Amino acid sequence: MGTITARRRSDGSTGYTAQIRLKQDGQVVHSESETFNTKVLAKEWLTRREAALDAQRARGGPVGKRMKLGDLVAWYETRERSGEPWGRTKKADLQRLRTGALRERWLDTLTRRDFVDFIDQRRRDGAGPATAGNDIIWMRGVFKAGAAALHIAVPLQELELAAEFLRSDRAIGKSGQRDRRMLADEETKLLDHFDGRRGKIPMVDIVRFAVLTGRRQEEITRLLRSDLDKSNGVALLRDVKHPRKKIGNHKRFRLLSDAWAIIDAQPILRIVNQDGTSLEDPRVFPFDPKSIGSAFTRATRLLGIEDLHFHDLRHEATSRLFERGYSIQEVAQFTLHESWTTLKRYTHLKPEQVPER
Repeated sequence: MGTITARRRSDGSTGYTAQIRLKQDGQVVHSESETFNTKVLAKEWLTRREAALDAQRARGGPVGKRMKLGDLVAWYETRERSGEPWGRTKKADLQRLRTGALRERWLDTLTRRDFVDFIDQRRRDGAGPATAGNDIIWMRGVFKAGAAALHIAVPLQELELAAEFLRSDRAIGKSGQRDRRMLADEETKLLDHFDGRRGKIPMVDIVRFAVLTGRRQEEITRLLRSDLDKSNGVALLRDVKHPRKKIGNHKRFRLLSDAWAIIDAQPILRIVNQDGTSLEDPRVFPFDPKSIGSAFTRATRLLGIEDLHFHDLRHEATSRLFERGYSIQEVAQFTLHESWTTLKRYTHLKPEQVPER
């Protein structure tokens, strides 16, 4: 199956190239080679690779098909559908895998030790358990897709063994639940700060709206005037965040009267086209969600407010709804949480607070 060829190098030394070529119906379907300083090493590699190919054939796999991890990730990235775009996190994580330390490794040579070492290095570089765990999740998805669509051998079992150890070692894990609430004086400081620095983005109204509705910054900026139903006190939110289905996941949510007052106060802005014509912007808050997040972060740093993120306003809104006396199933109509179990941690209810009915 394989051959070893001695070749004279430019420095006068001799290199031994071990090559494997597989044919099917007279056509070469696979070829690979490596060069070593001694014939013994070349023969050892040839023997090991021939045994691996035989084992692959015995498992019923397509003998000869071989890819590097970086190439497989690059192929997987082409699977993204235009109508179902991936999130920013997934795209960034896949790009890091495609260009990372394992990119040049042949899939059939990767072992559980390689995956453990990779995650250990990620942790040393500052990645948290959840972030490092995402690398395992994306690799698992890429491997399964490659095995199904390309019919190639992938180290899925080695990855699962590594993941089991890494979980027990707490090197990877689920993200911790934040319970940070915005204090009353922090809210006052933020609103006073934004009120004194009125710019293009009405941050006072956006912060208040977030605290009243529990909407994420991306959701606030996607809210359309045509999707408002003030007579029934509800609005339609398009493409609601979901772990498996986002595009087309439209849901109606309840709004409090104070939130409607903020909506009514928003001016209708216009979009200017390249030809100079203009039309009304259909959005209630037609601003870049990243700019909103950046403005909020700058304000907290300037005011000395530690560890408060814009997303914490969603947590704050949820807790306040419970404090108003709404039940779990009622709060879900405001926040659109899929799981009532998730909402339980916002109740902050004590036994003595339960009234006799």
